[in-house]
Amino acid sequence: MSFTPRSLEGLGRSALALSGVVALIVLQGCVTTGAGQQSPVSGQTMTSSAAGRDIVTASDETEVRRRARLRLELAGAYFSRGQLTTALDEVKQAIALDGSMSAAYELRGLIYSGMNEPGLTEESYKRAIQLDARNGSVLHNYAWFLCQRQQYAEADALFARAVELPMSVQTSRTLMARGVCQMQAGQLPEAQVSLKRSYEMDPGNPVTAFNLASLFYRTGDLERARFYIRRVNNVPELANAESLWLGLRIERKLGGRASMDELATQLRSRFPNARETTALDLGRFDD
Repeated sequence: MSFTPRSLEGLGRSALALSGVVALIVLQGCVTTGAGQQSPVSGQTMTSSAAGRDIVTASDETEVRRRARLRLELAGAYFSRGQLTTALDEVKQAIALDGSMSAAYELRGLIYSGMNEPGLTEESYKRAIQLDARNGSVLHNYAWFLCQRQQYAEADALFARAVELPMSVQTSRTLMARGVCQMQAGQLPEAQVSLKRSYEMDPGNPVTAFNLASLFYRTGDLERARFYIRRVNNVPELANAESLWLGLRIERKLGGRASMDELATQLRSRFPNARETTALDLGRFDD
């Protein structure tokens, strides 16, 4: 996936945020389910080995459960294409067939979030957690939802729980989302810890690198900010207007005139209509 901070808006399609621009990163369109829940994509039901249970295969599945799973898979497919009303209809049918699937309520929450229905979104996430308190994916998505509503303490508590469930959602992504949320809350030391842990687990993730660069720029640690933003901007297919602009502002403070000129040229040639290009032309480096 290319690095496009603004395209990551909403914890659904990607559950993560970039500096002031919302972006995580979780996992809309690619719902990950917790232990004992079926994946809308694969249909395989994973159970906890610690609980001494087996992996449920197709031969163990009842006809009703199979039909519910297929409806959920359809809902996930429609959701990934942005067809929210059709996705909602399918997930409602899945729940009507089998109301015990945490993943179905999680997906319903993601859909309602996309429809800007916060009350129904929260109700769905809470029901998903009631059905499976160890569904790390829904904990992650619910946490990001709360973060967007500036309920930072509640969001952080859920992120902390999700981090302890690495089999349910990629731990590096949850740490990235948590770090972004902590940045939004102004908790910069805590955000640094979360984002650095995420980066150590997945150093190739450009969203994490961007956010670390943004954080170090805010705290005045410009050499470290330069290191992380170059990890993004040195790969042309990853760089975008936002990352080039951040890199340019970092170089300006460090006095890197040649690098600054190079980034300005890229910004103007590749993204002539971007607001960052307008800011550059107006000399608004500190806006």
